[in-house]
Amino acid sequence: MTSIKQPKPAAILDRDGVLNYDDNYVGHPEKIRWMPNAAKAVKRLNDAGYHVFVFTNQSGVARGYFTEAELNTLLDWMRSELAKDGARIDDVRYCPHHPSGTVEGYLEDHPWRKPKPGMILDLMQHWPVITKGSFVIGDRDSDIEAATAAHLPGFLFAGGDLDAFVADILKGQISLR
Repeated sequence: MTSIKQPKPAAILDRDGVLNYDDNYVGHPEKIRWMPNAAKAVKRLNDAGYHVFVFTNQSGVARGYFTEAELNTLLDWMRSELAKDGARIDDVRYCPHHPSGTVEGYLEDHPWRKPKPGMILDLMQHWPVITKGSFVIGDRDSDIEAATAAHLPGFLFAGGDLDAFVADILKGQISLR
């Protein structure tokens, strides 16, 4: 089924530390530990009329911990697991590069690597995003720096109930970082 991409604001979420716990170089489904109410949060954003995107640094590829194919398998699995609860991730961007890696072809400080805004800008170029109302949720300063560089507000998530955090953002009860 083909869906028409409607112009709407975007919620751009970091993966590790926001959707799932940051357990260091998670490249396989058996290592995913979902953040509490992650699927509810994504569904809340879907129901509120947002594009929901994920942007994530994945230097585990450059470091040789997992391949890009394994990473894509994991990301597809995550999207299908969320879909079981009616939650939809519209698109994902990741940066497999790191200048201190060990895998040839990934040893650079790529323009998509956070805190640079490349992943966000690419998503906004390929989707009809309304900037007004769009925002980023991350768990690190580099996520917020990427949001700022892309001229979007950023919210720093310290863990816990992701759905409650998203609900508070949508109600305007959490301040920008």
